[in-house]
Amino acid sequence: MWPLYAAGFTTAFGAHGIAANLGGHSTDAVTSLLVLGGLLALYDGAEVVLKPVFGTLADRIGGRPVLLGGLAAFAAASGLYAVAGSPGWLWAARLGQGAAASAFSPAASALVARLNPAVRHGRAFGSYGFCKSVGYTLGPLLGGVLVWAGGLRLLFTVLAVLGAAVAGWAALAVPVVPPLPRARQTLLDLARRLTDPAFLAPTAALAAATAALSVGVGFLPVSGRVAGLGPVATGAAVSLLAATAALVQPRAGRARDAGRLTTRAGLTAGLLLTATGLACAMLPGLAGILTAAVLTGAGTGLITPLGFAALAAGTPEERLGQTMGAAELGRELGDAGGPLLVAVIASATTLTHGYGTLAVLVALAAAAVATVAPV
Repeated sequence: MWPLYAAGFTTAFGAHGIAANLGGHSTDAVTSLLVLGGLLALYDGAEVVLKPVFGTLADRIGGRPVLLGGLAAFAAASGLYAVAGSPGWLWAARLGQGAAASAFSPAASALVARLNPAVRHGRAFGSYGFCKSVGYTLGPLLGGVLVWAGGLRLLFTVLAVLGAAVAGWAALAVPVVPPLPRARQTLLDLARRLTDPAFLAPTAALAAATAALSVGVGFLPVSGRVAGLGPVATGAAVSLLAATAALVQPRAGRARDAGRLTTRAGLTAGLLLTATGLACAMLPGLAGILTAAVLTGAGTGLITPLGFAALAAGTPEERLGQTMGAAELGRELGDAGGPLLVAVIASATTLTHGYGTLAVLVALAAAAVATVAPV
């Protein structure tokens, strides 16, 4: 299991380590809030297109080869900008990293479900989410230190080494999990499964949580800079968001497995906490930033293990890769759409209005999930 957890750490550390440092440390490439929103969305835009494809491929040929290929490609894409170093290659490297993550992320999720019994899915996805949250936590802070020491190229170099190391570890330690026989599935069958509330409610919650998380990582540093905070302080504030999520996720997973927390109650509470956190980001100064980080982190920490465990529970084993890929598509739509939405509104009005708009949308998602999510 640990190489799978390390794969989750890799994509989180890479995505948010770079995202949290683009706005303040890459003035040659980031010339406006719209450009920043585009760079933040590019990584996830590639995943939107490719995650369902690689998830289905994992069902067809097995999760292990898709996992290994994605990690190797992530190392190669990171090395591209580490060698080239120009603003144009930054866009290409982010696109390559997103395409690679779209392979190994759903494969890792499917393998987590396949290698654990259903009664431990909450705990397993809680641990997986914990390691991703550690990546989210260390990404902004350690990424800021690396960028301060050697620029973005040093950060990309570290990511290239990390991707290659995790790929080697997974090749040695992850067992071969053969694909299961699959009954023939028509497009109508797929449409029915993907429009069932058992799929839509957890996926919508995951998408809303990921949108809030991405906005927090990308734009809280901007709010911090306006409040007069330095790069280390803003990195620490963003890391607080991910650290809170890391602490909450394993506990939420264990509570789900023990029957102390239902899917519907947990997802609804998580979305309400997330909406409140985004509303707190509208407050001026350090207090608003820290409160937003804690509440948003707690909300996403509740949602993530419960959402994935619910998806695994409602999916035939032979279709886990496809379901996880489709669910990851929903998450990436949130991950890409959240920053773009906030960036567009902030460009037309203020960043405060951007936070407020997303908070309202997440609160509406909570109301919908409270009525249709599986119990």
